[in-house]
Amino acid sequence: MKTDIKARNFLLTEALSQHVERRLDFALGRLDAHIHKVTVRLSDINGPRGGIDKHCHIQVSLHHLPDVVIEDCEADLYIAINRASERASRTVMRKLGRQRQFDASDAWLAAADDSDVASADAAPGNTRQHASH
Repeated sequence: MKTDIKARNFLLTEALSQHVERRLDFALGRLDAHIHKVTVRLSDINGPRGGIDKHCHIQVSLHHLPDVVIEDCEADLYIAINRASERASRTVMRKLGRQRQFDASDAWLAAADDSDVASADAAPGNTRQHASH
């Protein structure tokens, strides 16, 4: 899975970068075949003043579906990353499930249309007349 991690208003440490990679791999790894790219933006809104201002923005770019965007803000950046990655996983799975249902219903409708045409053709006394010009 291609991942882009950026930090704003603070230095992105190797430990924090590895934490993001681990959490994303755990949350989205099994969905990798459907994911084009994951973009993570981490920021400290208030800087050294503190508060509930550690922001995690995750954007998951899917193949043939709209992007999933999740944001979380917490006092601890690690908690914000954990929560956002879990929510991203649930949201991506829900979107893929809906897409599968949509694809299955399209296939079912196409099969039903084909069987309706075939059964109409096979009905006794059913003849088709073509107009000739």
